[in-house]
Amino acid sequence: MRTVVIVGASLAGLSAAKALRRQGFDGTITLIGDELHRPYQRPPLSKQFLAGTWDRARLDLPDRGDLGLDAMLGTAAASLDLASREVTLEDGRRVRFDGLVIATGARARKPRWHAGLRGVFTLRTVDDALALRAYIAEGHRNVAIVGAGFIGCETAATLRGSGCDVTLIDFERLPMLRALGESLAGLCRDLHEAHGVRSVFGAGVEALVGRESVEGVRLADARIVEADCVVVGTGVTPNVEWLAGSGLVIDDGVVCDSTCAALGSEGVVVAGDVARWQHPHYGPRRIEHWNNAIAQADAAVTTLLAMPGKGVPYAAVPFFWSDQYDCKLQLIGAPEAGDAARVVEGALGERRFVMLFERDGSASGAFLFNSMHRVAAYTTTVEAGLGRVTEGIAQ
Repeated sequence: MRTVVIVGASLAGLSAAKALRRQGFDGTITLIGDELHRPYQRPPLSKQFLAGTWDRARLDLPDRGDLGLDAMLGTAAASLDLASREVTLEDGRRVRFDGLVIATGARARKPRWHAGLRGVFTLRTVDDALALRAYIAEGHRNVAIVGAGFIGCETAATLRGSGCDVTLIDFERLPMLRALGESLAGLCRDLHEAHGVRSVFGAGVEALVGRESVEGVRLADARIVEADCVVVGTGVTPNVEWLAGSGLVIDDGVVCDSTCAALGSEGVVVAGDVARWQHPHYGPRRIEHWNNAIAQADAAVTTLLAMPGKGVPYAAVPFFWSDQYDCKLQLIGAPEAGDAARVVEGALGERRFVMLFERDGSASGAFLFNSMHRVAAYTTTVEAGLGRVTEGIAQ
């Protein structure tokens, strides 16, 4: 293997390039990306960068310049030919490879009611964030956010902190309900309402209102939420269209085995938001978190450089964090709706606590509210619950 192509100039893509060099690969690495920007970090887009406390340069991911990358930015991959080992770009260029890393990530999902009105935004790329910032700076400060997941809630917190009037809309009864469960989601609703965010939950969206510019959101029950700016945060869609007809297995991402090797071909691995791999403990899973992009890229490269069939299963415990107002929310593991939950440190009414989730007598996850100093300890606890380590909570 002398030539590796990485499709996706993302956190996972750049992490894969670094892992290749760190693991001794001295051949050619070609990095392909559809954006003109060099790889940058996305979490601050809904927080520090949107608030204006970070400048554009601070988003760029560190690169010492010693990776020796052949970067091909501003042109997306259009197709993959596994027989000839070639990636064809949208501009017609063909790039040959011995090994391939797919790290194309995902894009913001646009619902059926998404309209081409001025003042309607998604928040996935740096260009999205710049456009939203500029529009708000023009004086459009009555914002409706459709989708009360982590990104929607972070955006609500940031814009409220910037002085905007914010309404948070979701068809679920509570924000982040699927990820956090009833009691924690209720706490998050209270957090936003305490900061002046209006909540419209349990209501689907029927259409956007306006002629040239958005004027509001029409709900399924005919109510209209007035807004001169709308942010749509209804999830993402994996970027897999360019792989149609390639022979790879596609199902909510690129399907991989437990070692991140793509099903359907040798010498192809997948990492980051686009990877749907067989987690040894949780089953088929696609994770859209920062830590996963880095760790999975390293695991995928290990598989790529190993002898066929000799890769090591990637079994990282999921970890996610979210900054909202002056609070830090962190979730370890993958708790499910039926898991028992109990507060083991602090109390729900306090601004610092830990909730432990348990299944069949073992830890399945932990939620930490303003308790960053306990992340390592409870990661160990959740790993122990999976049977991977035997140590309990470090005191």
